[in-house]
Amino acid sequence: MKTVPFAALFVAFILASCGEADKRQAQENTEQAPPLLGPASSVGEPAKPPKMMTMEVNKAIMVTVELDFGEKIPSIVEALRQIQRIHQPADGQGRTFAIIDAYGEPTPEGKLHLSMHVSTEKPGTGALVFSRTGEVLWQSKIEPAKNPGASAFTGKNLTIYIDNGKGETFQVDGSGNPGSILEAKLKGSGQPIKSFWPDGIEREVTFIYSACGCPVKVMAKPSGNRTVRTKDQPVIFPDDPAAVATIQKLMRW
Repeated sequence: MKTVPFAALFVAFILASCGEADKRQAQENTEQAPPLLGPASSVGEPAKPPKMMTMEVNKAIMVTVELDFGEKIPSIVEALRQIQRIHQPADGQGRTFAIIDAYGEPTPEGKLHLSMHVSTEKPGTGALVFSRTGEVLWQSKIEPAKNPGASAFTGKNLTIYIDNGKGETFQVDGSGNPGSILEAKLKGSGQPIKSFWPDGIEREVTFIYSACGCPVKVMAKPSGNRTVRTKDQPVIFPDDPAAVATIQKLMRW
């Protein structure tokens, strides 16, 4: 499987510097999708499509739906395989958006409550369609960013932060091309990750790899010479397997 170039791994993405203000702004760029007009439920009875939205490039939206998969409710990974990504880029090339993380849980009615964090990448249109019923879960026209300084997402750089257990986050410095995150140091201070993040201590790890610069957060802890996730959700970067492969290699998951 192709992986994100390791030498460029920790280069700060242009939309996500190490400042807390930038991360707060990225979170503010995430909108909430309007609810489906009608039940996203029975096979053969698709809900009325949601209104076509208009969004800018480098923004994000949270699409939350309740889906009926029948008798067996799938895992989030399996459910995402039944969500079609429809891309119609203005220039006819590539994709217009990506799902950067997803999470959910079964409802008392036997459906799957699913939230998908969508980041817009280039002008055109985009949509999410539930394969089982053909219903449109989200659709949007995607326009160029109004901010002239905003750049198109290149999909090459990944930035990682680790929480110190007190609500403060610190950027990981990968300039020495470490074999794993535990062999890296903190950017600025040069403190080794192994002394900053003690073995067996659960911390929040933030990954930034999206056009919107939005943080994708997981809970993990060191265990010997590797780390382990302490919570299965969210599913991270389902549309970017190369980034996932690189993260797994670094975290040794």
